[in-house]
Amino acid sequence: MENLIPFPEQLGMVLRARRRHLNLTQKTAGKRVGLLPKTISALEHAPERRSVDTLFKYLSALDLELIIRPKESETPVPAETEW
Repeated sequence: MENLIPFPEQLGMVLRARRRHLNLTQKTAGKRVGLLPKTISALEHAPERRSVDTLFKYLSALDLELIIRPKESETPVPAETEW
């Protein structure tokens, strides 16, 4: 399962969907990595307000990993920059 996540709101939706897919409550997901249920709730509703460290803990609880790659461009990039 791969998800393109261009906005923080979509990250929260993906995290919540994955937790539910694993049949975990916010409490049980948090216990896996030492996060409180209120922190899980905050990650699912406003992930942009949480720390990167907290996000990585939650990704671990959900058996997910973060992959960063360049965007695929629909328009070719010129070989030489024109000024």
